[in-house]
Amino acid sequence: MQKSQETSQTCCSVGTQTDSMQGQVPRLSKVNLFTIMSLWMETFPSDDPGRDEPQIKKTGLVIVSNMKIIDLHCSSRELHAGQIAVIKHGSRLKDCDLYFSRKPCSACLKMIVNAGVNRISYWPADPEMSLEREISDQINGDAQLDAKAVERLKSNSRAHVCMLLQPLACYMVQFVEETSLKCDFIQNVSKKHPEFTKGSFYDYRQDRIKEYETMFLISSDERHKEILRLMGLENLCENPYFINLRQNMKELVLILSTVASSVPNCYDFGFYLSDFPKMNDETYPSLSQDIARHCIIQARLLAYRSEDHKIGVGAVIWAEHNSNISECDGTGSMYFLGCGYNAFPVGSEYADFPNMDDKQKDREIRKFRYIIHAEQNAFTFRSREIKPEERSMIFVTKCPCDECVPLIKGSGIKQIYAGDVDIGKKKADISYLRFSELKGVGKYAWQQKHKIQVEGNSSDTLSTENGEDNDQSKKQRQLYLGGDNAGVTPHLDLGCTGCLDTEPRTVEAQYIALKESPDARIA
Repeated sequence: MQKSQETSQTCCSVGTQTDSMQGQVPRLSKVNLFTIMSLWMETFPSDDPGRDEPQIKKTGLVIVSNMKIIDLHCSSRELHAGQIAVIKHGSRLKDCDLYFSRKPCSACLKMIVNAGVNRISYWPADPEMSLEREISDQINGDAQLDAKAVERLKSNSRAHVCMLLQPLACYMVQFVEETSLKCDFIQNVSKKHPEFTKGSFYDYRQDRIKEYETMFLISSDERHKEILRLMGLENLCENPYFINLRQNMKELVLILSTVASSVPNCYDFGFYLSDFPKMNDETYPSLSQDIARHCIIQARLLAYRSEDHKIGVGAVIWAEHNSNISECDGTGSMYFLGCGYNAFPVGSEYADFPNMDDKQKDREIRKFRYIIHAEQNAFTFRSREIKPEERSMIFVTKCPCDECVPLIKGSGIKQIYAGDVDIGKKKADISYLRFSELKGVGKYAWQQKHKIQVEGNSSDTLSTENGEDNDQSKKQRQLYLGGDNAGVTPHLDLGCTGCLDTEPRTVEAQYIALKESPDARIA
């Protein structure tokens, strides 16, 4: 009975930083956030040519302690994600929860279990040592032997090895679509290029859906069932459990695709120095555009845990080792420092603090004095110290406000990557004036590639790019114009988590109106 109650509480993990209930805005549960983040880490950009063993799949990993993310990894050419975790953390993995984008192989699992981890969760598709090829070829090979070894390790270990997926909050998919269309990155592209319509966004997203469904889902129902049986999940092969599992997996991949599409790779948009040409890329060497985009999408995912019903903000801090250090991680010289989203103080309950915005005339019951900003949470709960001799960077989904800019500078952060919609603005309770005045920090804003007039010929332009795209990114860069379907929203049959409503009052607006109604005021 007690275990059932705990499971029920976990499934309702949609509240404050302590997971108690917080309003009506749909939010990702922490379990689903960690799961999606592990999938996203599997796609971390790399110049690595790939493993010599094609049967071993690249795997993403999220390490969690006390329900806080303390590290992000992905497998490299030489090491699996689980092996990297043990190398990096050792016995500090004790009592941690590990979220894998694929079920780990026996070589990883035995080391992780030996480290004393609390729980190992994995995405229920093709495991790290791929079974799909052996099943399609109808052969009994090393992958099936490894699957049996994994099951034996699982049954004889203290760690809880399981598949954790939770149903999405009602209207979550629709909410993610609406907020992605309204986010700073899409709005900036639309402002500069009016031909980039809703139809353009959905075209771009459809390509991401195809890409991630191929990567994270198994097209054949029967093949998926066979893989589940070999992974010890035969109970999920019966309906309605199997149908529900497939639907849940598709919805999570859809959310990942939508969020990834909110920072599109088109029209030469990217993260470039906002003070260009006063500062140049030699003074503040930037990341490649692929890595910068990947990290800002990590922050966008975190924003869907926000407790601010109107503006969700996410922040991620990464750093880069000195170039002379050889790295075994799939993230190369990059390593994770911390992350956060805007929320009320840890331990608070719903109605402990006001939740009104600047539309409320009574300034005493406005939220801004009580909300902990995403950057502040990222600094507070970081897992490592920021080293002044290394290049550290923070990725924020919105321009840092005047309250956070001094914190960023004082922390020793070397670079900021953010949207530029609010730069220089002053609003009722919050302003963004200090960002432009910040000195000694590289400020990379989401904008089009800089154009410099070539002296003597105003018609010629020279493009100066801060950060290079790799070959794959250059091939993928496309101009989505929507064609005859521009502005038309495709229909997706997702039940209560369907696509964008055609009614003029969107789900997001309804939630905001509900929270700002007189009946919802908090004394």
